Amino acid sequence: MDSDDVKQEDPVVLREEGNSLFKSGDLQGALCRYTQALKLSDSPSERGVLYRNRAACHLKLEDYTKAEADASKALDADPSDVKARFRRAQALQKLGKLDQAFLDTQRCAQLEPKNKAFQELLRQLGTQIQQKVRNPLSSTDARVQQMFTLLLDPSSQPSDRQKAAQNLVVLSREEAGAEQIFWLFSMIHLGMERLCAVMGSEVEAVPLAACHLLEVMFEALTEGMKKDVRCKDAAILPEPSRELRAMLRHLLDMLPAPTVSGPGRDSAINLLVKQVPRKSLRDPDNSLTLWVIDQGLKKILEVAGTIPEISRGPPLTDNTHMSCSVLLSKLYDDLKGDGERENFNHLCEEYVKHQFDSSGMENKLRAIQTVSVLLQGPSDVGNRTLEMSGVMDTIISQCASKDLAHQQVAVEALIHAAGKAKRASFITANGVALLKDLYKKSENDGIRVRALVGLCKLGSAGGTDFSMKQFAEGSTLKLAKQCQKWLCNDSLPATSRRWAVEGLAYLTFDADVKEELVEDKQALQAMFQLAKAEDKTVLFAVGSTLVNCTNSYDVEKPEPQMVELAKYAKQHVPEEHPKDALPFVEKRLAKLLEAGVVSALVCMVKQESPALTEACRECISRVFLALVERQEDRGTVVAQGGGKALIPLASEGTDVGKTKAAQALAKIAITSNPEIAFPGERVYEVVRPLVSLLRLECTLLQNFEALMALTNLAGISERLRQKIIKEKAVPKVEGYMFEEHELVRAAATECMCNLVLSTEVQKLFVAPGNDRLKLLVLYSGEDDERLRKAAAGTLAMLTSEQPELCARIPGTTRHWLEILQALLLSESVDLQLRGTVITLNLMQAERTLAQQLMESEALEILSVLAKGGAPEQASVARTAKQCLDVAVEYGLIKNNNSEGDKGLATGP
Repeated sequence: MDSDDVKQEDPVVLREEGNSLFKSGDLQGALCRYTQALKLSDSPSERGVLYRNRAACHLKLEDYTKAEADASKALDADPSDVKARFRRAQALQKLGKLDQAFLDTQRCAQLEPKNKAFQELLRQLGTQIQQKVRNPLSSTDARVQQMFTLLLDPSSQPSDRQKAAQNLVVLSREEAGAEQIFWLFSMIHLGMERLCAVMGSEVEAVPLAACHLLEVMFEALTEGMKKDVRCKDAAILPEPSRELRAMLRHLLDMLPAPTVSGPGRDSAINLLVKQVPRKSLRDPDNSLTLWVIDQGLKKILEVAGTIPEISRGPPLTDNTHMSCSVLLSKLYDDLKGDGERENFNHLCEEYVKHQFDSSGMENKLRAIQTVSVLLQGPSDVGNRTLEMSGVMDTIISQCASKDLAHQQVAVEALIHAAGKAKRASFITANGVALLKDLYKKSENDGIRVRALVGLCKLGSAGGTDFSMKQFAEGSTLKLAKQCQKWLCNDSLPATSRRWAVEGLAYLTFDADVKEELVEDKQALQAMFQLAKAEDKTVLFAVGSTLVNCTNSYDVEKPEPQMVELAKYAKQHVPEEHPKDALPFVEKRLAKLLEAGVVSALVCMVKQESPALTEACRECISRVFLALVERQEDRGTVVAQGGGKALIPLASEGTDVGKTKAAQALAKIAITSNPEIAFPGERVYEVVRPLVSLLRLECTLLQNFEALMALTNLAGISERLRQKIIKEKAVPKVEGYMFEEHELVRAAATECMCNLVLSTEVQKLFVAPGNDRLKLLVLYSGEDDERLRKAAAGTLAMLTSEQPELCARIPGTTRHWLEILQALLLSESVDLQLRGTVITLNLMQAERTLAQQLMESEALEILSVLAKGGAPEQASVARTAKQCLDVAVEYGLIKNNNSEGDKGLATGP
């Protein structure tokens, strides 16, 4: 090989030749050398340089599309390549993609601030962008600009501003719209300051719409701009984490600002709840949460401690304190270790101590209010602050204050403090008399209802244990009747009526109270109306009350032997109330359905509020599961929107809540037509929750119901079968085909029977080296008729669609012929039909198989079956006759008409 050939195969030599040609002005020659070198080079770094050089050629040749593509490939190899980024910016400028070009150039200028070429291009692009904005055309950019102008104009009508924000959310789904929105935020900083001002609007719909727009922005940043707005690298938004923190800082600054409206503040808190904590604890990065705690925890606590009736502070809504509790709880739960949690505790204790030690009762009450919010959120943190010196004593003393606002704050704190058993016993000893006195003597209904809730909470400390009651017989029933009375009193403010529901949430641990409440249709409907109202803080109380009334909480029943041992040892044994027996529960469920519980639950699921916590969602899921327990009630639940509401419950929330919702979906899909219960695309959303029940952590009942539901879905269409396959359900179904429990094993085999309608599943059986076919043959000979039907049905389908499997059946077990004959001789017409279909498929597949069958007792059996009998055996007779016809065609048997009757005789 001569030296010229060596040069032609060396990419480095080719690159150097290309460089020389480029300098001499031979652009086509340089382009040719770089392209040849790319074909030979295996080094990623070398290829990056070649792409960058080729991009320079394309720029000179004014082929800007190819220049952009090559520069992007160079950046894929080395994102820090400033030359490649600059060349892409130049190409983008020529292609009219000014926003992207600006951001690429800005990134270059950040890396090399003194580079005059970068600064000049930045200036040119800034001028061109401004001209473009000032020259509105019928383009996406113009619509974005128009919507922003309308949204940010304080003189615009609230309805117009709301529509503008909603339109921006829609425009953000388009690539061009998303780019323009990000440019407005990142380049000229129109965004956060002015949008935060919009979120401060008094009209609730406006901040909510603006919040939706910001949510789109946050998701784009946190998920790495999956909509290709960032051109596959970090070009469009330099340093997304920095931009994200800047946006979060504005939101945190909004919280204590007195100029921000209550609804706007709630929207900001809701946005923080959704965007700051990790979506999954498997994600190791909780740096955003740590940053928010460091920069904004005190601001959140400042809002939490605000008492509108007492102190000057930011305007609040009825939902603000609950929203703060949820945010604090989310942040605390997102912490990873004892050190991070201890820091959170320390910051909270420091804030409460500062307020409590400051002069004046107003500051002490702010501290108490902060403790109340913490007790409703991260309760461990709240309990630690509650144990600080003087806090509990001040709460008790202020319960007797003559100032109604002071009393209200103290009583609420006392109620939240009674959350743990040790705290409840302390308050029972020290505060019950005080609460009773307030309940009986206070002239203010707001104080009375809160005192009543405190008594309710303490009175229910024994939970569902009938033998552990804090108060005398009948006392809880009297308290409940008063709660129901207040609940139905429309003249009371909604907050007071909400506290009445809080009381019932505790009192309904008592089965007598459950029975009393469900008989009061007016009280039930009043509670449901509150659940649909603007005050979202009632959601958990309503959910808890309904969980108690439906007995949908988890109860571990001890084994009888352990109960006897406990009695012998004189230990306490929990007792179930007689009215918690199943017949009473079923009657309560019927009463709740009649009162309209489903529509209330559906409305609760639709609420966009931090008050719809994961615990609240779990309560709703539990109630739905109880409501669909009886088959005859499932149609009612579906007709009132329960099926639609269950889908999001099965995908978001606690693991228990998602499992309960998925099981409710399974029950509906088993007994209802899934296409009617979940119309349109919704039926495909049901698949994932059902597959999630095929886990060892779930009960056998949940496994069984999921398999039954998936069987129904798999029988509907190929698209649904593909969805089930995509969710990786097939290996799980196969696993349950080996389950010891006969019902689960049969259900899994039935599911497989429908799944094999898909060619993709059939190929699993065709693949060499597996025992799937053998299992079906063996199951076809089992005693369990349901399992036999499912296995034989699957075999019939497989041998029809994949004839090559027929030849493998004799090799699965030496008893295959006996199993097939047993199917043909079965008393079940269904099994006979499956047997004759399998036989027909085997005979049609190979003559040798047909010969084996005709030389066995199968010939005689088929001859008898072909004669027919009862009308329901017509299909069996017809298929048996087809088997004999195939044998005649093969010459294995012949017609015998010697005596005038059509008979069969074996032939050569």
